[in-house]
Amino acid sequence: MSKLNLKQSIKESIDKTVAKLKRSNKAKKSPKKPKINIKGSLANTSARIKNIKLPKIKLKIPKINLKLKLNSKKKKVEIEPSPVTKTLQKGVKIVDKYSLYEPFAQVAIIQDPKTGEHKYVLDELQLDPMERGIYNRILEILLAEIESPKEEITDPRKFFAEEAKKIVEKYRISLGWLPDVSWYKILYHAERDLVGFGKIDPLMRDPNIEDISCDGVNKPVYIWHRVFESIETNLQFESDEDLDNLVVKLVHMAGKHVSSAFPIVDASLPGKHRLAVAYRREITPFGTAYTIRKFREDPYSIIDLINIGTFTEEMAAYLWICLENRASVMVLGGTAAGKTTALNALGCLIKPGSKIMTIEETAELNLSHENWVSLIARQSYGLGGSSVGEVALFDLVKTCMRHRPDLMIVGEVRGQEAYVLFQALATGHGGMCTMHAENVQSAIRRLTQKPMDISPAYIPLMNIVMSVQRVHLVKNGEKKAYRRILSVNEIIDSEKYVNPFKWDPIKDQQMVDIDSSFLLTNYSERLGITREQLVEELNRRKNVLSWMRNSNIRSYKEVASIIAEYYARPKEFYQKTVESEEAKPVAVAK
Repeated sequence: MSKLNLKQSIKESIDKTVAKLKRSNKAKKSPKKPKINIKGSLANTSARIKNIKLPKIKLKIPKINLKLKLNSKKKKVEIEPSPVTKTLQKGVKIVDKYSLYEPFAQVAIIQDPKTGEHKYVLDELQLDPMERGIYNRILEILLAEIESPKEEITDPRKFFAEEAKKIVEKYRISLGWLPDVSWYKILYHAERDLVGFGKIDPLMRDPNIEDISCDGVNKPVYIWHRVFESIETNLQFESDEDLDNLVVKLVHMAGKHVSSAFPIVDASLPGKHRLAVAYRREITPFGTAYTIRKFREDPYSIIDLINIGTFTEEMAAYLWICLENRASVMVLGGTAAGKTTALNALGCLIKPGSKIMTIEETAELNLSHENWVSLIARQSYGLGGSSVGEVALFDLVKTCMRHRPDLMIVGEVRGQEAYVLFQALATGHGGMCTMHAENVQSAIRRLTQKPMDISPAYIPLMNIVMSVQRVHLVKNGEKKAYRRILSVNEIIDSEKYVNPFKWDPIKDQQMVDIDSSFLLTNYSERLGITREQLVEELNRRKNVLSWMRNSNIRSYKEVASIIAEYYARPKEFYQKTVESEEAKPVAVAK
């Protein structure tokens, strides 16, 4: 075969193969889709949708206020307390408002425009239902897992807060998610109920409250406010169970026992607060009643009492000299007149280094002296009328004699202890005490009758008898309560006494008659100086007290330290402080 024929045959076979491939490709192609009129179909569907009637749905979307703080280095959880004004009725006047424990508890003192009465409104952050459920669970965990400290702790609240935070971090995830704000609230309520004073814990934090009293179930708790006196609060107990549980807790905190068999308790709470309880309806038909007399952590100094008008500078200087010479002092007054406060303030004037012993039923006195022994009476441990283990004031006063004190202070005399006290005065000991009486005459009549039964011949052993009373005075158009020393009496005989100081209620001033004082004459003879020299010393001490007032030195410890310095070097101290202050205005005038 020739080469031309071979090439032609190969070309024909290739053409046939290409033709077959083209036909197979055309067969595999999909058929053409029919054209759809899109505009027409959309028009038909929109018409149908318009004919459909949908139900109307109203949605209430809550407003959410978000406060964002930019450029903050640390993220702090801020708890905003609910303002007290939102919970008050319209028309009431807010007289005072302050925080007790930021941000969990705050208070507002309001006044009813119709009656003019004041009310103490406590606003405390409460737990919502979800927080309450987790709180009940975490409370059981805390009670089970917190171990009692091996050593004595000074601050139970601080110890509980540290331990509770550790346990909460351990169980936080398993208990369910809650924001940090809720956990802070839960820990606050746990601390309040376990180591605090329960429902009345915010009231115990208020430094302006002197007394807290509850009269029974479904009755408002009343307080004695330092400014507004006795006022009602918005706090009350809804059931006997809640009230009884709180009282049992308070009594146990005081280390005592209360039950239906022994329903009357008088005890001292942590912090030296005085507790009196009448338990359950057997003796109180309205339910358990209790009263707490709060102990002031920063007690009134003599400068505080001068500032509020109870004492005058000259009266305080006079008592300062008398106490230096071991004069015996008795403070008279009615209930809540300020007897113990005045007695405690006079403790600032006692010479440093003197051995002082105080005898009380419940601890109320708070002295700054280092050489001080406090004795507290104890009730019987026996059942019924047994007196097993009882330590009465009478026993303590007798024991005190064996300790050879320079000064013996009895919180209140009302029985046989008064006889022992006067016997101590007869042996040369210094003595101070308080007693319930309106004036000197009624005090002497009470002392000479049973159960004290003191001979009238012993009455002059009590050198000075002061009478303090709560009086109501109108100042700046408002009638308020004040404490005033009505008289300072020097006892010459059971029926004879002089008044170096006497209060004039019309002018609200002390009428001074130092010349009538026979004690200053006795002290000047004992010291080997003239009476005029002793009166000059009295005036110098008056200037020292005035200098402390002008320098705003009022703290109990600061006042005691300055008086101690004056005892140590009177001339140098007087020249350094008082005379230098008096010279400043003269230099400026020149």
